[in-house]
Amino acid sequence: MNPESTQFCRPNEHDISRRAFLAHSLAVGSGTLIGTSGAVHALDEDGLNAALRHSGKSVILLWLAGGSSQLETWDPKPGRLTGGPFLTIPTSVPGVHISELMPKMAKRMHKMTVIRSLDTKDGGHGTAAETMLRGRKNEAAQLYPDLGSIIAKEFERRDSKVPGYVSFYSQTEGRRNTGATPAFLGARYAPMILNDGMKPANISRLESITEVDHRDRAELHKLLSARFARSRDTETVKSHASAYAKVHGLMSSESLFDITQEPKWVRDQYGPGQFAQQTLMARRMVESGVPFVRVGRAWWDSHGQNFETHAEMVPELDHVMATLMDDLEQRGMLDSTLVCAFGEFGRTPKINASLGRDHFASAWSAAMFGCGLQPGAVYGKTDEDGMTVAENPVGPGELFATILKAVGLEPEKEYYSGSRPIPLVNPGIHPIPDLLS
Repeated sequence: MNPESTQFCRPNEHDISRRAFLAHSLAVGSGTLIGTSGAVHALDEDGLNAALRHSGKSVILLWLAGGSSQLETWDPKPGRLTGGPFLTIPTSVPGVHISELMPKMAKRMHKMTVIRSLDTKDGGHGTAAETMLRGRKNEAAQLYPDLGSIIAKEFERRDSKVPGYVSFYSQTEGRRNTGATPAFLGARYAPMILNDGMKPANISRLESITEVDHRDRAELHKLLSARFARSRDTETVKSHASAYAKVHGLMSSESLFDITQEPKWVRDQYGPGQFAQQTLMARRMVESGVPFVRVGRAWWDSHGQNFETHAEMVPELDHVMATLMDDLEQRGMLDSTLVCAFGEFGRTPKINASLGRDHFASAWSAAMFGCGLQPGAVYGKTDEDGMTVAENPVGPGELFATILKAVGLEPEKEYYSGSRPIPLVNPGIHPIPDLLS
C-alpha cells in the first residue's frame, strides 16, 4: 500500500523536530503568539473585550421549577373562592393589579411584559418542561433543541472562550425534568450544567503547574493539533479543537465564576440567598458574553400549604427580579438582554384539601422584560375565577416564537437535521405582535 494514499498515520507522522520545537518555544517565550496575550487568555483582560460585551443579545431564564401560582403572582383573583388569602396592589400600569406579595415589581410594571393567558395543555412535569423549553413537543423520530441551545448557536461569538449556555440548577426537585438538550445541534451547544455550585469542577490550574508551563503546554497543544488537522479537515476534529479552546479559556477566566469579584454593595443589593446569588452570576455571565443563562429555582410544586410556600418564595422572586432589572438598566444592558420568568405550568384555581394548588396548564401566566418587548403590556385575560382563558389564548409555540423575535431571530428560520429542514417553530405558529416593541 502506498503510504501517501492511506488515511492511517505513518510511524513518524506526528513527530516534531527539535529545531521546530525550539523555534516554537522561543516564539512562546517572546510573547509573539496568541497564547500570551490573545484569545486563550482574552478573559484575563480587565475590560473583558468591552467592545464585544453588548454587541449581541442575551437571554436570562428564571426557571420556576415545579410551577409557580399565577394567582399568587401576576393574575390574582381576590374575593373569589379560588383567590386565596392575599390581596392585590395597584401597579405602575393604570388599571393593572398584581399580588400584594410583589410590591417591587408592581412599581416596575411599566417596564414589564406579562402574559395572563397561557394555555399549554400539559400538566406533567417532564413533558411540560420539554414543551415550554422547545415551544413544541418532541416527535417520536425527532428531538428538538431547547431555547438555550438555539440562543447559544445564534449568538455565540466565534472568538469567545466563555460557554454559550449555562444552567444553574442547585435544588434536587425537578433536575431530571430540566428539558435541556441541544438535540441535533450537537454537543457544542449543550449547556454547562452547574448543579453543585457556581463554579465548574476542575477549572483551577494545579499549583504544581506554573503559569508559564500552562501557557507553553497550550501552545504545544495548539501546534500539534493544527498539524493534525491539516490532513483531517473534519467536523469532529474541529469540534474537539473548539471544545479544548473553551475549556482552556474557562481555566483562564476562573475569576468569572467568583462572585466575590463583585463589589460588596452589589452583592448586598441582590442578597445572600442562593437564587439571588445565582441571578447575580447570570448577570455576570451575560455581561461577559454568555448568550443564554438559566437559573433554576425549585420548590414551587405546592400541592400542600400553597399559601405558606408562596408567602415565602414570591417576595424572594419579587426582590430578585426587581434587582436584576435595575442592575441591567444601570449597566446599559436592558436593551440587549431579555429576562423571562416562568416554569412548566401554573397552579389550579381550585384549592385542594391540603390547602394546596395542583398542576394547571389551562390558564396561567409568564412574565418578561428587556430586549425587544413592549414595556407595560399585559396580554390576555382569564375568567373571574381563573379557570379558563377568556381572551387571547397563548400556546407554548407562540411564547417561544415571541421570545425568538424579541431577540431578533426569525421563527421561520430553518435548521437541518440530516436532510430534513427544521423550522425554529412549527408551521403556522407566529410571535405575538402586541408584545413586541
